[in-house]
Amino acid sequence: MAMRVSFDFLISGFTIGCSVTRENFSFAALDHLPEKSSLPSWQSIAAAVAAGILSYIFYKIWRAQKYTAVHYAVPVPEQCKKGWKGKVMDNPTIKSETDYRIQCYAPATGCFLGTVTPAYPEDIDAAIKSASAAQEKWATTSFDERRKVLRTLMRFILANQDTIAVVACLDSGKTKVDAALGEILVTVEKIKWTLKDGEKALTPEKRPESWPIQAYKNVEVRYEPLGVVAALVSWNYPCHNLMGPIISSIFAGNGIIVKGSEQTAWSSQYFIQVVKGALLACGHDPELVQSIMCWPEVAPHLTSHPSIAHITFIGSRPVAHHVARSASKTLTPLCIELGGKDASIILNDAKNLKTLASIMMRGTFQSCGQNCVGIERIIALPKVYSKLISLLEPRVKNLRLGSILDDEGVDSGACISDAGFSRLESLIEDAVKQGARLLAGGKRYNHPKHPKGHYFTPTLLVDVTPNMAIAQNEVFAPICLVMRADTTQHAVEIANSTMYSLGGSVFGSNQKDLEYVAKNMKCGMVSVNDFAVYYMNQSLPFGGCRGSGYGRFAGPEGLRSVCNLKAVAVDKFPRVINTSIPPTIDYPIKNGDRAWEFVKGLIMIGYGETLVRKAKGVLDLLMNL
Repeated sequence: MAMRVSFDFLISGFTIGCSVTRENFSFAALDHLPEKSSLPSWQSIAAAVAAGILSYIFYKIWRAQKYTAVHYAVPVPEQCKKGWKGKVMDNPTIKSETDYRIQCYAPATGCFLGTVTPAYPEDIDAAIKSASAAQEKWATTSFDERRKVLRTLMRFILANQDTIAVVACLDSGKTKVDAALGEILVTVEKIKWTLKDGEKALTPEKRPESWPIQAYKNVEVRYEPLGVVAALVSWNYPCHNLMGPIISSIFAGNGIIVKGSEQTAWSSQYFIQVVKGALLACGHDPELVQSIMCWPEVAPHLTSHPSIAHITFIGSRPVAHHVARSASKTLTPLCIELGGKDASIILNDAKNLKTLASIMMRGTFQSCGQNCVGIERIIALPKVYSKLISLLEPRVKNLRLGSILDDEGVDSGACISDAGFSRLESLIEDAVKQGARLLAGGKRYNHPKHPKGHYFTPTLLVDVTPNMAIAQNEVFAPICLVMRADTTQHAVEIANSTMYSLGGSVFGSNQKDLEYVAKNMKCGMVSVNDFAVYYMNQSLPFGGCRGSGYGRFAGPEGLRSVCNLKAVAVDKFPRVINTSIPPTIDYPIKNGDRAWEFVKGLIMIGYGETLVRKAKGVLDLLMNL
């Protein structure tokens, strides 16, 4: 349809803004215009500007008050109160000998924390149904409303750091400092990034149209909620691993089911109440988020459930195979993070080895080595190898083991379980037989104050070579391995010699060498002259490749991964130009040869690499209309 504009239309439309019409308009009226224009005074202009500024200020104040954080409270668990002394179990284990329930206990002391009733298939169905009903309404909320929930959650976390740390420490065995860094800091950093940049990441993204064939179209990608998603998370960070997927999922408009590890079932109950409390305080349905605990034989009911739109899995490689197999039944997309054997390469020109040794200690022994991006291998070049070992040895030997309940200073906590201790001792013994030197630790530790706790002596094993089993397998324990490399290239070869490819780090001074390592390490993330700083910055995607999994969480990529990416194309000028089928190629086609030549011409117009070819395309098009 062609657009026609008439003088009559212009004149009649002009009356909208003034009293002059075609009937009363006279050119003679122009003779009586005032000699000078009557302009607003400076006082009028100042008043208008002031009114605009005040209106904007009042709007900002109103908006800030409407979407500010809300105070709420969650009962503090009895076990977290000062002076609590739990009963030490004779045989600390999560499996009860008398019933189906999960026995929860503190791995640092063996103290009984309570029991949790695991979910059955019907419980999973009910949780998904409740989350789905809540999600339908939640999907219609604005980003302002979602930010209010996250602000409320952040305010609670900051105001209750002590309780959160104690809950996490009791259930996982870590120290309060480790909890502050690994549970609280990274969680509020994730909330902070989502508050600031989450909406920008999910705003429809304009894409270039295909010119000239589709020059009349606007094309964009929209990021829409998936529905109800699931996260199966590990025990090593019971607070952060539970809250991280929730933060991303609900901000994207989803409901979520979080299955935590049976090892930390007790703390998961508290942390999910913290999240539900924030939703309820802001006037939303707390059923949007669900936490379930179940034994491994029931988990496939969740991972193969047709109402689950996406699964995030954080755990071990063997379990990931079961999850992927189960999810394949419904073709549910996965994001899988499987830990690693992260290497830290120390180049010959690395500066300030004393400071660097401190970083190696924190990177290796953070959370008792139970850290997916922890340093599992230190690969040092000849000029720094011996010096670094001399700095590490006394520090490893002087690490103090204990529980959060201890009054005296504690450097390292307990392992989540003693089930893998025999394997660790065997790996260390085998490495020593092949030439490695054991300078500290190497065996389980019987704590004099906590004999039922799960402690492994902080270990320093040097002269480790790539062919040793301990250099190839993830230990996830307080074990520091030091390996020698001849050159920068050799160090990278050693770093890439395992099946894992999660993260890595490199320390040195020469920018060319640093860039070489960063470029050639086969992994998903690299820190240069730092350790795991990529996870401290939640604007970056987190994840690995090869044996460390696939997919990403965190950053815009992670937020968008729990969305449906919808491509949308609309007409720029729908009343003027839109798609119509030319008669030459309209069904039924009357002349096949002409139709063929017409389409060839159309293709040449759009993709001909020279003006001559494009001109020929125009000619072919016109001749075969």
